[in-house]
Amino acid sequence: MNEPIPISAVAIGPDEEALVLEVLRSGRLTQGPKVEQLEQRFAAAHDVGQAVAVNSGTTALVAALQALGVGPGDEVITSPFTFVATLNAILESGATARFADVTEDFCLDVECARALVGERTRVVLPVHLYGLPADMPRFDELARERGLSIVEDAAQAHGARVGGRSVGSFGVGCFSFYATKNVMCGEGGMITTADADVADQLRLLRNHGMRVPYRYEVPGHNYRLTDLQAAIALPQLDRLQAINDARRAHAAHLSEGLRSVPGLRLPSVPAGREHVFHQYTVRVTADAAVDRDGVVAGLAERGIRAGVYYPRLVHDHPSHRDHPRVVVDETPVAAQVTAEVVSLPVHPRLSRTELDRIIEAVTEVLR
Repeated sequence: MNEPIPISAVAIGPDEEALVLEVLRSGRLTQGPKVEQLEQRFAAAHDVGQAVAVNSGTTALVAALQALGVGPGDEVITSPFTFVATLNAILESGATARFADVTEDFCLDVECARALVGERTRVVLPVHLYGLPADMPRFDELARERGLSIVEDAAQAHGARVGGRSVGSFGVGCFSFYATKNVMCGEGGMITTADADVADQLRLLRNHGMRVPYRYEVPGHNYRLTDLQAAIALPQLDRLQAINDARRAHAAHLSEGLRSVPGLRLPSVPAGREHVFHQYTVRVTADAAVDRDGVVAGLAERGIRAGVYYPRLVHDHPSHRDHPRVVVDETPVAAQVTAEVVSLPVHPRLSRTELDRIIEAVTEVLR
């Protein structure tokens, strides 16, 4: 019997092991030289002047909004089709969340966001979902026209590019190093910015508001990343191009094999954008032989682990539905895709045989 194919796979090799051992032997386990190396190399890889490491992707979003001075009375426009961290960060800042619809590529719709901009709007927060960049040149234009700041939720988009520029270079970029990400260290995050003042504020916020020991300049937090975590992430950052190339190649193979399956809409990549396929996400349309949940169940029976990211709009949970700072705007495209999306394995450790098994299983279930 074939082994099950997981939706993701953690890859730790001798390079990570050697660096972790080096840190352990050094006795410097907390934020130190490895974190600094990771920041410098991450900034260079994403075409920005500054990168500030923190302890999670969620923290990255929270700290970014804090550093920009976002607070009570302000509004932040984002996507309703995202992981809950996007919304939680806005609420933690004290701001009010507004939701623009998404386009057919799952990314925030620029014109829908434009229609929501008002006197209280401070930030537009596009999400580079599944590894596909949002239409950042147009969001950049909108922000300049209306005097807004941009925070990019790039948790799933390490190394992705749009219009010849890296994600995270259009505003304040927020990345995650969670265990399944294209670059990971179990938990961790990175914030990118071209603004040295914003970077300075972020470094104060992550270290209890201290620039030197026991001299507090602002109320801060413990948002620090450890050298142990940086030691795991550094070799993966070196391999990021190869990791993303493998994911793109696997996505192309899946698309070629699935393109004639009825009831299935495959991911597309708009011109000028480079997808890094953190997830390979298809839509099971109304004319399919079975619905999305039936596809997930049928794949599980065949040893293929698929994922649903995300089954509800981010505000459509009891924890957030009636929150006084959550404004539920009409987002019909986002509402539709929550019932249709399913993500198939696309991680770099897949073999060609496993990719063909995925194609065969999806075809069987839908035919």
